[in-house]
Amino acid sequence: MRKVSSLAVIALLAVAGATPVSANEKQLSGQEIDRTVRGKRVYLSVPLGGEFPLYYKANGQVDGSGEALGLGRVMAPKDKGRWWVAGNKLCQKWEQWYDGNVFCFQIRQTGPTSIAWVRDDGYSGTARIGQ
Repeated sequence: MRKVSSLAVIALLAVAGATPVSANEKQLSGQEIDRTVRGKRVYLSVPLGGEFPLYYKANGQVDGSGEALGLGRVMAPKDKGRWWVAGNKLCQKWEQWYDGNVFCFQIRQTGPTSIAWVRDDGYSGTARIGQ
């Protein structure tokens, strides 16, 4: 079941598609990334509508839950891991999702509470920053 869960999360989060770059967007530095996500909920936009919430705790832990999208019947909807900033990238490692592999993301500020992200392997998407 763990393999199915990881694949479902990868499919859900990775197919967000490429996001265009606007002249108003700003690539965030490592310090800016930390200020943007530390202690906040980040709501990833998903392809079929809705949002997937991730909570970036101030202590370096990250919690994810697909329950808001009704994923409890399809996969294990929760996982936890850790996050950190390396250089000018946000990195995270989940306990189960993505088979525990580390992924890092470049982050661009696209609005007062919105970001665009590009993962090391080229997948990209958008998100909303909450409290």
